[in-house]
Amino acid sequence: MTDQKPNFLRVTAAWGVHLFTATGAIWGLLAILAIFEEDYRMMIVWMIVAMLVDGFDGMLARWADVKKYASGLDGALLDNILDYLNYVLVPVIFIVKTDYLPAPVKFFTACLILLTSAYQFTQTDAKTDDHHFKGFPSYWNVAALYMLLMNLPPWVNFGFLMLFNIMVFIPVKYIYPSRNNTLRGLTLVLTYLYGAIGVWGLLQYPNHPQWFLWASLAYVIYYLALSLIPKHNAHAH
Repeated sequence: MTDQKPNFLRVTAAWGVHLFTATGAIWGLLAILAIFEEDYRMMIVWMIVAMLVDGFDGMLARWADVKKYASGLDGALLDNILDYLNYVLVPVIFIVKTDYLPAPVKFFTACLILLTSAYQFTQTDAKTDDHHFKGFPSYWNVAALYMLLMNLPPWVNFGFLMLFNIMVFIPVKYIYPSRNNTLRGLTLVLTYLYGAIGVWGLLQYPNHPQWFLWASLAYVIYYLALSLIPKHNAHAH
């Protein structure tokens, strides 16, 4: 009987982590409703909450040992479903409902993102054994936020989105920042700094300072450079 209480607590904690992950669906719905209400500040807030949940649930799942104590639920599948909602569907709805893309190609672009992301999410090696993403890792929510904040010409936005769609099929191995081994310390510091500055800057919308955009783009360049160096892609196929 002495082992019963800690086991119950571990099971409760493990299922609690799954519930925490599942709240991503709520934040995605709230972001979509904000888009339809043209309340882009609240859209940003709910997108940030969804990204924070996605950023912490893996660490919590490992801490709670969900594979052992909540084995009746496939956490990886749940995570993928919610990632498709928040990283693909929410930004696609944003693209369709706003004027950040040229009208003639808006629906085409949205459909293309949905299809290429369906392929990206379901590749058997979408996440490689050495903890990388193979092909552009469907950061469409990040792309949508940059479109909102940078206010570039619609055809420029279209060009970038077409490039990202092509990159889905190019087997570059993009780093998973929290599980990356090359320059690990520096990468973690820059990733957390990017996140902190990003959240702060996004919450200033529509009065966000331009410097924070350029500072965040410096991290994006670092991330791409670290992903593109040959030793990360030696086993890509």
